[in-house]
Amino acid sequence: MTRPGAGRPAADPATEAVETTMYRALAVLRLVVLANAIGLNLYRWDNIDHPTAAVVVLLVMSAWTVFTVWAYDEPRRRGWPLLVADLAVTVAAIGVSPLVKGPEMQATIPGFWVMGVVLAWGIRAHWVGGLVAAAAVSLADLAVRTDLDQNNYGNIFLLMIGGPILGYASGLLKEMAAARDRAEREAAAAAERVRLARVVHDGVLQVLALVQRRGLELGGEAAELGRLAGEQEVALRAFVQGEAPVAGATSNGRRGAAAGSVLVDLAASLARLGSRTVTVSVPGAAVLVPERVAQEVVCVVRACLDNVVRHVGDHAAAWVLLEDLGSSLVVSVRDEGDGIEPGRLEEAAHEGRLGVAESVRGRVADLGGTAALVTAPGQGTEWEFTLPR
Repeated sequence: MTRPGAGRPAADPATEAVETTMYRALAVLRLVVLANAIGLNLYRWDNIDHPTAAVVVLLVMSAWTVFTVWAYDEPRRRGWPLLVADLAVTVAAIGVSPLVKGPEMQATIPGFWVMGVVLAWGIRAHWVGGLVAAAAVSLADLAVRTDLDQNNYGNIFLLMIGGPILGYASGLLKEMAAARDRAEREAAAAAERVRLARVVHDGVLQVLALVQRRGLELGGEAAELGRLAGEQEVALRAFVQGEAPVAGATSNGRRGAAAGSVLVDLAASLARLGSRTVTVSVPGAAVLVPERVAQEVVCVVRACLDNVVRHVGDHAAAWVLLEDLGSSLVVSVRDEGDGIEPGRLEEAAHEGRLGVAESVRGRVADLGGTAALVTAPGQGTEWEFTLPR
């Protein structure tokens, strides 16, 4: 989310909801000012030198108003092409006014109809957008006049302050909506953490504690299992008590890649995963990323390697490749196993086994990246993860 006037906001549900509400209110205003423009031109019809041309201009304005009411109602259509086209049509309607009404023109054909595009730019691009659109419309209006009277000055003044003010208000409303949305998500996450803590404490933690105790009593391989169970008990207890971040989340419970200013070398972190069966290839120079990003990427790669061991075998070869493309990072994990049958991952997720869905794809999505899987029966498996820098 950006500050008001800092440019186009992030396309999240909260800001889109604010924009949709404001554009629907603007749609009503557009229809009102269109009716006003038509009425005033009919009232001053005797002052029009070319009535046929005036009818054409009013019809174009009417058709464009209907189109913009429809176009701005859908978030995916509210891009710069629509905004620029809206401004161009408005400026053109102003520009042809002296040709239609004659050299003695006192008022342009669109009149107050021009405020529609100024407010549309303000809603979308905040105070900067409102200011740019207001300046463009004002300059077009001044260009077609031979003199500037008090009424014309007043209209231009209102445009120049109204566009930026509405744009600034639009930015503030979007920030407030986004903040409320984050607060609601954090409250829901906190409530879920409390519920999860009860469930885990009553079941999983007690079982892990029992495994640790019995493993130490039995000794041998059971002691190692007990030690591992003890480590997982400590980690899980820290998680449910809020002392450790959720996988793919920051310490305040919000998911994302940003987790502080500490930078670590991702190449060195991945290189530590190399072994007799795992070949890791990384750039010669350090690849610095936020610590949380490095932790999550290592967890993703480790999950892929665990799957290789589980499904291909303890001695199966695997390859990990890190590429630094400047604006993005690409991490690949490949094996030469039997591959994954079509639909197998969806079937596993349906059965409640979410290793790939959460440990792999979920983590990558939380970092703002994408995960691509290339596999076929008998042809091995390759994961390719693309992450923004």
